[in-house]
Amino acid sequence: MKARLGVIGGSGLYDLPGLEDRREEMVQTPWGQPSAALRFGRIGTTELVFLPRHGEGHRLSPDGINYRANIDALKRVGVTDIVSFSAVGSYKEDLAPGVFVVPDQLVDRTFSRESSFFGNGCVAHVAFGDPFGPRLSRRVAEAARRAGITIREGGTAVCMEGPQFSTRAESLFYKGLGYDIIGMTSMPEAKLAREAEITYSMCAMVTDFDCWHPDHANVSVELVIHQVHENTLAARRVLAELAADFPAEREECPVGSHRALDFAIITAPEARDPVLVAKLDAVAGRVLR
Repeated sequence: MKARLGVIGGSGLYDLPGLEDRREEMVQTPWGQPSAALRFGRIGTTELVFLPRHGEGHRLSPDGINYRANIDALKRVGVTDIVSFSAVGSYKEDLAPGVFVVPDQLVDRTFSRESSFFGNGCVAHVAFGDPFGPRLSRRVAEAARRAGITIREGGTAVCMEGPQFSTRAESLFYKGLGYDIIGMTSMPEAKLAREAEITYSMCAMVTDFDCWHPDHANVSVELVIHQVHENTLAARRVLAELAADFPAEREECPVGSHRALDFAIITAPEARDPVLVAKLDAVAGRVLR
């Protein structure tokens, strides 16, 4: 299967200048409208599809993003691998603003978001013990190093509901549990990508120390925006390096994300809701047809 790289841009990363053969398309999905038109292009011989997670002008709050529409739209246009760029806070002294992190674990603390394509009428339980594709994550880390960026491989990211930043008690609690970084958008994005059999990796860009650190100011938009600009320039360098060495054919994912639905759907064929099944045409058509 031909590989197609999808890039989801977080805070500050709203466009990818320099894409060749660029075009835009608003892809319609049965789950509603994605955050923005998809932007197609290539870097060298690697085809990319870019989607700004928060929409034009950062109009969408983390809890107001239509994550299902975003992932469905990317699946419909043939995306096989997603690299998600996200601004995050840090719980570790050595993960200072400007450092990038490619985590290997994820904790979901969101509570008001649609977190699955499946439900009553077509129930599926998808394995998610390893939420990120390790081979793709390794490629991202290697690309960052070639771009001269300090990056940490591994670690646990926690996704909070937002849009408010953490209280100090929450920040100290998560730090005490040993988590490494915190953001607001990796869930349910990562879960939905797994359900759609898209390999997913998170490139987290540290902007602040949240509010646990006694020697740094509490996190604020002003503080974040200052660091976001520097991180955005670095993220573009990472993508250039990643695209230069990205495989033409899809690689099998060591944790099975490329065939996540093989044994996941538990509802008997005769009991499936035809309306829901129709909505799942792009996400799960491979196993439902």
